[in-house]
Amino acid sequence: MKALTWQGKRDVRVEEVPDPRIEEPTDAIVRVTSTAICGSDLHLYEVLGPYLKPGDVLGHEPMGIVEEVGTGVTRLKPGDRVVVPFNIACGACWMCRRQLYAQCETTQVRAEGKGAALFGYTCLYGSVPGGQAEYLRVPHAEFGPITVPEGGPDERWLYLSDILPTAWQAVKYADTPPGGTLAVFGLGPVGQFCARVGRHLGAGRVIGLDLVPERLELARRHGVEVLDVREIDDVPGTLIDLVDGRGPDAVIDAVGMEAHGSPTGKLAQAAAGLLPDRLAQAMTDRVGVDRLSVLHAALKSVRRGGTVSLSGVYGGEMDPMPLMEMFDRGVQLRMGQCHVRRWVDEIMPLLSGDGDPLGVTDLRTHRLPLQQAPEAYEMFQSKRDGCVKVVLEP
Repeated sequence: MKALTWQGKRDVRVEEVPDPRIEEPTDAIVRVTSTAICGSDLHLYEVLGPYLKPGDVLGHEPMGIVEEVGTGVTRLKPGDRVVVPFNIACGACWMCRRQLYAQCETTQVRAEGKGAALFGYTCLYGSVPGGQAEYLRVPHAEFGPITVPEGGPDERWLYLSDILPTAWQAVKYADTPPGGTLAVFGLGPVGQFCARVGRHLGAGRVIGLDLVPERLELARRHGVEVLDVREIDDVPGTLIDLVDGRGPDAVIDAVGMEAHGSPTGKLAQAAAGLLPDRLAQAMTDRVGVDRLSVLHAALKSVRRGGTVSLSGVYGGEMDPMPLMEMFDRGVQLRMGQCHVRRWVDEIMPLLSGDGDPLGVTDLRTHRLPLQQAPEAYEMFQSKRDGCVKVVLEP
């Protein structure tokens, strides 16, 4: 089959790889009909290469048609249309019974000290072949895949794989009081959904911040108040002044480790990229290589006693944090990999009913054949051609 493989920094290629097959009774094989490029994939494209090896198959936002199931899978049958969550969970262990699916104890990558295995996401998370491919082997298919109705475009359901539940969790964690103010740093795909979900769940005011005109316009189209950070010298001060001199009740950081405006972090990432993989892994994992400008701005913007929710991915263990200020101002900080299946039952009625309250059909800007994935990655990273979200068609 054809699949997108990692070959090196900013080097991904569509190649022929072996077809997946049933390996365990709880496996399923899914023929992929749509698979998206996630902002987290760009971390692999640029920063997290030391944790990949040439030939690794990328991608963790797929959906498609079940082709085959193992003998232990009774919930699915060939022909079912499914969305595949990006984290692999058994649904039955101690963590899963508490709906902490991203910490599943059955698939935890204990050798690396990490949580549940992920599709297409480095040796840190199990080196499981990903979904930017024609076919995908899905472990623990008795629990993981989400069955969706026939009919309608894939984009109606595709984002259940990651970015929509990730945004939902970020908003839930932010805990904006009814009628309160939520600020969202970063209006990429997850940030767009954070802003829309925030409005849907009762925030009286949602302020989105970014520096890409197309992203700002897309958020404005969905009723979000926007700030172009290129025009602001003091982002925290501006937000505090905008919201009663106190600041927003809650702030979401939907940017993560590759934030603009962080020259020291950018230099550390570049330095790590020049090292042999083993040394680069140590530097990335044990030293502060994250670009922290957005996280620090979020912490300084939120009102006293407010909450900052992280959906953006960070990777360093020794990142400097303004703990004295956080403690003095009573800031709560919540974060973590999304527990996808935890939120599906809440989200599904919004996708199944009439209308499109979260605008899921108004996010994708580019739909391209899988063969054009290398160009799509470059376009998405450089934010060219108004690119906000790319969906690939195998």
